[in-house]
Amino acid sequence: MATTQTVLQGRDTVIRGELYMSFELGDKSWKLALSDGRRGPGRHNVDAGDTGAVLDCVSKARARCGLSPEAAVHSCYEAGRDGWWLHRWLIEQGIDSIVVDSASIEVNRRARRAKTDRLDGDKLLAMLLRHHAGERVWSVLHEPTPEDEDARRTHREFARLMHERTAHTNRISSLLVLHNLRPHIVIGGRDWAAWWEIHGEQVPPVLRVELERESARLVLVKQQIKVLEAARHQELEAGKQPMVAQLAQLRAIGPKGAWVLVKELFGWRRFANRRELAGCLGLAPTPGRARHQQGRQQARAGVAGGAGVGLAAIAARQRADPVVQPALRGRR
Repeated sequence: MATTQTVLQGRDTVIRGELYMSFELGDKSWKLALSDGRRGPGRHNVDAGDTGAVLDCVSKARARCGLSPEAAVHSCYEAGRDGWWLHRWLIEQGIDSIVVDSASIEVNRRARRAKTDRLDGDKLLAMLLRHHAGERVWSVLHEPTPEDEDARRTHREFARLMHERTAHTNRISSLLVLHNLRPHIVIGGRDWAAWWEIHGEQVPPVLRVELERESARLVLVKQQIKVLEAARHQELEAGKQPMVAQLAQLRAIGPKGAWVLVKELFGWRRFANRRELAGCLGLAPTPGRARHQQGRQQARAGVAGGAGVGLAAIAARQRADPVVQPALRGRR
């Protein structure tokens, strides 16, 4: 809190005549902190998604700070489940907006610190002032177009369905082991129905019904996977995904991996250097953070990071590289 007050009251970071606003976004409510850099922050609570209340808070903050109704407003919030719709709406209202990578926000590691939504909002506001004063304090995310953002849904849903398929098969296998049934076939595969018809009577009636429901869910998931695969194959055959087709021509990259790399990395993102690319994949540490705190960033990399590590592993197997192999062993 002392750091926040120092920045807000300091003369070096003051930019007069403009309003600064930070969002702390929650599921049910948003906490807004607003200041012109000379006064302490004004704090407001609004219902989540209530854009009218946000504009009302901006008007009140302008009046409190003695700014004109046309004074420029700069805002920021951490990337999260709200995605990009709030950023686009703020831009439509004439409010400057940036979305910051939560893994890049500095943390004081000298001692334990209090953490509340109010303090987090004040912290974001202080860093926003420093950002507009020319200091490099965080990583600003690049906005995808609505079309690029929507194009990522296919492979993300596909990855989620693959996890669900694995979960269903593991669940069925675990339930069967309770009665010493160990099918040596693919659960849910072409031979499953015949195997279940023979061994189903060895299972108690309640558990048998549960297994049948679990099998039905597995069938549904597999059907949805086939639909997504067919749609993706159709787009490739029709030439609607030229970048995916071009990337898939490379050795060790198939259509699935090429689709992920194009939609997550090479289709719309722009990287200034290798470190930015590695950071997007969760392979590079964030400045100012300890190594043991990198799990949050690596988790954020998601399917793109998994695809990148998988390609590196394939390359290491095909070509014994004394530099790549130790790095991969360190990530296992």
